[in-house]
Amino acid sequence: MISPDNWQKSSYSGSGDGNNCVEIANLHARVAIRDSKALAQGTLSFPTGAFTALIKAIQADATGPTTRP
Repeated sequence: MISPDNWQKSSYSGSGDGNNCVEIANLHARVAIRDSKALAQGTLSFPTGAFTALIKAIQADATGPTTRP
């Protein structure tokens, strides 16, 4: 079970009650993600390694196109 203490708001979500939108919870073997403005919609949960790969892929995409074989 994920307690309220596990959730951390993304630094990109801004401050104040109306601006937060992305939160994550590190559950050791898994990472959960939720939209804090729509808690009833549930969460996504990834194994830690898959979440790390997702973040690396997002960061690589944000830096621009890469040469692919």
